Amino acid sequence: MEPSDEELCRRIATRDADAFELMVDRHQARAYRLAASILGNEADARDVSQDAFIRLYESAGRFDGRSRFSTWFYRILVNLCIDHQRRNRWWKRLAPLAGPGGDPDEPAIDPVSEDPGPESEAMLKQSIKRLRPALDKLSPQQRAAVLLQTQEGFTSREIAEVLKCSEVTARVHVHRGIAQLRKLIRDE
Repeated sequence: MEPSDEELCRRIATRDADAFELMVDRHQARAYRLAASILGNEADARDVSQDAFIRLYESAGRFDGRSRFSTWFYRILVNLCIDHQRRNRWWKRLAPLAGPGGDPDEPAIDPVSEDPGPESEAMLKQSIKRLRPALDKLSPQQRAAVLLQTQEGFTSREIAEVLKCSEVTARVHVHRGIAQLRKLIRDE
């Protein structure tokens, strides 16, 4: 039987390298996907998600078990993403982020797909091209709340724990974020 995330975290606190490796294997793809969705840049998402795992390794002893491990870890990740955006805000004004191919008209995140036809792939790229700038206009908390709910399937309670706010505030962030996205996309 596989050890739980909470058990692995206790082992990581004792500097168990095997436990850390297993934890990274379990959460790396999801952490990267969430960071890429929040930051809109693959290189930054790689850096920030790696920083989150370093932070996990350094602070595993502070995990107290009052929430699920995933909630605690994704709070670290989201906070690092928000901090990264604050630190790099001035740079975005000088050089807007481009997609993976360097073309600013390409979407910043390659969508996950199961071999769609060219028509559905083109429609998906067009949707992402419209959605990315709209997501960038949301507040960091709204963007994180919307992405945690829609992409990661987090509940309002889990979002509240990640964002360190009340459950009502988390629902407000999701509701206002989605409403603003609809308005921004409709007004295009």
